[in-house]
Amino acid sequence: MIVTVTPNPSLDVALHVDELRRGEVLRATAERHDAGGKGLNVSRALAGGGVPTRAILPLGGSAGADLLALLRGDHGVEPVEVPLTGATRSNVGIVEPDGTLTKVNAAGPVLSADEVDALRAAILAAAGSASWVVLAGSLPKGLAPDFYASLIGPLQALGARVALDSSGAAFDLGLAAGPDLVKPNVHELAEVLGRDLRTLGDLADAAAELRARGPRTVLASAGPDGAVLVDADGPVHGEPPPIVPASSVGAGDAMLAGYLAATELAGGPDGDADPAAALTAALAWGAGAASLPGSRMPRPADLHPEGVRIHPAVDRDRPLEEVAVAPTPTTAALAAAPTVTTGPPASSHHTAQSTPITEGPRR
Repeated sequence: MIVTVTPNPSLDVALHVDELRRGEVLRATAERHDAGGKGLNVSRALAGGGVPTRAILPLGGSAGADLLALLRGDHGVEPVEVPLTGATRSNVGIVEPDGTLTKVNAAGPVLSADEVDALRAAILAAAGSASWVVLAGSLPKGLAPDFYASLIGPLQALGARVALDSSGAAFDLGLAAGPDLVKPNVHELAEVLGRDLRTLGDLADAAAELRARGPRTVLASAGPDGAVLVDADGPVHGEPPPIVPASSVGAGDAMLAGYLAATELAGGPDGDADPAAALTAALAWGAGAASLPGSRMPRPADLHPEGVRIHPAVDRDRPLEEVAVAPTPTTAALAAAPTVTTGPPASSHHTAQSTPITEGPRR
């Protein structure tokens, strides 16, 4: 059983329009509702792949009720609800015909001290039957920045391994607590380490440096260049299978799910999969998600592990197609401010190609 924790989930509403015109009343041509949040995406991907999973999340209001119904129905995920007096947030995305996405993310509820205690108790209660606990996404107001860090040791003491996928202070503090796995993307690595990453060698060095701060394994995604996995035996590089890209939303979460699924199915005494096999699964699942529209998670028919290429020796001088530039203090401050984000359209090419397997801001 893999347990995921999503402290700040959302009901994601995608509205398709013929044209986005500011200041006018528009009619949606199609509408789709999905359960949103990094941990939920991981659980949705795992459930689609037939891996038992349970999702812990605080929920409140009508959006929370709708999200719960989605999880139990279309998404096939077993939820563990922590009731809130506040309302679960709704995130709205406006999709244009060429695939351009304009998204507005709400801030989310403020958790009371009692609700924080209830969330923590639910997480620890679920750990006894869990092989992995995934701590993922942003923290809502009411949760201290060290919330994830404070859980890692107790969860490991209960026999669960811990995967951390967050950003900012929650990620920095969590590193020192020694999680079993972290999954940053190349841009987050550049931000955490404060330097540009321009080659595969830069990426491998950055992942190794991050590992030295506490985590047992680092799975660093690098867009079209695939991912680098760094554990006690050193780095392994893998490239994703060629696909026709449709959407990168949730692809990084699917990558994490693929890695965890490989370890879950390994069946060894400690549940560890061969690093190359785990990286292959991660890249296949991430690419599968990127080949699907919106925030859909892949099913077995969408996975093509035979197209993954594993390179035990990292080509250190190979330039990254997606160079990561460390943010300056000014750009970092701007990035932290609430924004309306507009994503570029998906590629219109009809030939198979590698696609970025990265994520947007932590939700």
